[in-house]
Amino acid sequence: MQVILLQRIGRLGQMGDVVNVKDGYARNYLLPQKKALRATEDNKKVFDSRRAQLEADNLAHKSDAEAVSAKLNGQSFVLIRAAGDTGQLYGSVSTRDIAAVITEGGFTVDRNQIVLDKPIKTLGLTKATVQLHPEVASTVTLNIARSQDEADKQARGENVAVVKDEALELETFNPDAVFEEGSSAPASQEDESA
Repeated sequence: MQVILLQRIGRLGQMGDVVNVKDGYARNYLLPQKKALRATEDNKKVFDSRRAQLEADNLAHKSDAEAVSAKLNGQSFVLIRAAGDTGQLYGSVSTRDIAAVITEGGFTVDRNQIVLDKPIKTLGLTKATVQLHPEVASTVTLNIARSQDEADKQARGENVAVVKDEALELETFNPDAVFEEGSSAPASQEDESA
């Protein structure tokens, strides 16, 4: 299906471009979201008459997004989640969770604006992209930890999952138990041979 783009869409084109897209993509996303019009002669005339207004609106939205991006870019947000000793989360951090924590931080962000390369399933520092406008994006740091203390340690560069594992090993290591097991094994073998 041929459509006329009403705004810039990544990997597709700029405002005013007539592009071919799959029918389902046009019907289910572009047309309902008012990001495109069907490429008919009537719609081309309507677009040409509205082009100046659309460009002015796009420029205003872009300048607002750039102002927010200047404040948001590089910010760090803490998410407290339950996780195992190895740092594996019980579940994953979703775009809804990220949008909620950024909104609590004083920025208005929708979950559809969060771009994740892969699901977040472990503790640690992770980068996420916030797409404020088709032409403006910000990068934020997500500090995912089990407690605020761990978040503070991770912010300083410590790996809390490894520290927890080493502490657990030191607590459970009993050198007397190793020697008792080693000395009792030969004694039981001697009893069997006698």
